[in-house]
Amino acid sequence: MSGRLYLVPTPLDFGTLAAGATLPELQQVLPLQTLQTAARLEHWIAENARTTRAFLKRVHAVVPLARPLQEIAIQELPRPAKGGARTAAPPAGLDRLLDAARQGRDMGLVSEAGMPAIADPGAEVVRRAHELGLQVLPLVGPSALLLALAASGMNGQSFAFVGYLPVEDVARATRIRELETLARRTGQTQMMIETPYRNPALMGALLDHLQPTTRLSVACGLTLEGGWNRSLPVQRWKQDGDAKLPADVPAVFAIHNP
Repeated sequence: MSGRLYLVPTPLDFGTLAAGATLPELQQVLPLQTLQTAARLEHWIAENARTTRAFLKRVHAVVPLARPLQEIAIQELPRPAKGGARTAAPPAGLDRLLDAARQGRDMGLVSEAGMPAIADPGAEVVRRAHELGLQVLPLVGPSALLLALAASGMNGQSFAFVGYLPVEDVARATRIRELETLARRTGQTQMMIETPYRNPALMGALLDHLQPTTRLSVACGLTLEGGWNRSLPVQRWKQDGDAKLPADVPAVFAIHNP
């Protein structure tokens, strides 16, 4: 009998240590059942073994781990190619990651922050698990995208996550205008993210290139100490003059034209 692949959410803590913020207690953002499941798993797939061990230490403070941390197996996903581009992992490599589940043992998949396999390379592992006939079970926990959408007051019936925008100024401006046109034509909310240190640059580009009446929502560090969300027309953002974003905490941006 095959093991199961659990999608284990983690807190949205990325960057908060550098910012000097207090980490939330795990039980404030993850339900007990999720923590109990994480505590009993002995095989993990992760982007980064070091941060996964740190997460499991925090789990252990609430629910004791089934095995000492040093005995828990943590495999890392393939690294992106030089330059940041990530190519699809070959099936054989994904099969090796899933060996424990194929041999009947339950496994956990984690992201660096939030729900694994959403805006996350772990989606390749989930797809391969289905192809191998493994049961995939998502657990309850924070998803930055859904939290941001719910808090935005924008269209939650039709929305799209478009990932990262181009870094180059002209290409980014073109993409912003394309998304604004799409939002106006369809009424669909358009959502995007950026590497935290580029948050201020993306915010500035959105204010420069969106129409004054387009609604812009920014959700920054939700569920963290000091997390916040604002959803206003672009002209209000400019009038209020309060558009500074931290460069070390994740943010989700969304635009909508009612």
